[in-house]
Amino acid sequence: MVGPNGEQVGIVRIEDALRLAQEADLDLVEVAPQARPPVCKLMDYGKFKYESAQKARESRRNQVLTVIKEQKLRPKIDPHDYETKKRAVVRFLEHGNKVKITIMFRGREQSRPELGYRLLQRLADDVAELGVIESSPKQDGRNMIMVLAPHKNAKPKAKATSPQPDSAE
Repeated sequence: MVGPNGEQVGIVRIEDALRLAQEADLDLVEVAPQARPPVCKLMDYGKFKYESAQKARESRRNQVLTVIKEQKLRPKIDPHDYETKKRAVVRFLEHGNKVKITIMFRGREQSRPELGYRLLQRLADDVAELGVIESSPKQDGRNMIMVLAPHKNAKPKAKATSPQPDSAE
């Protein structure tokens, strides 16, 4: 048996342990039923449950939700369209989100998966200062998929709220 302050009381009969718990106005809680002999502890069980619920709530509050954004490309993408898509990927990574980049192949494009692979590598190189490749490019039917994740030490940017311009009077 373990006492209310964590001190070892020793092996005690159940009747004596229950009497000690009643005298101290505490509960006798079995903490290790598999042990031989079973280990019991004197504690305020209601207080213990409340504190463990508070710890669980606090850990949920500090938990970070990982959001996966998706950006779709085609193998024959125009340079300007590529820059626009790259800017979106950069914005997602800056906000601390993971980005799933999908290249969709159609028709004869499916016979040239190396074009998609090169495009994904180029995009990964362009955003290397913001993120790393979490899963390398993989062919999945008609699509090729790669996942980028922000760097571990990077702080996600807060969504900037721009001040409203004053109207000219």
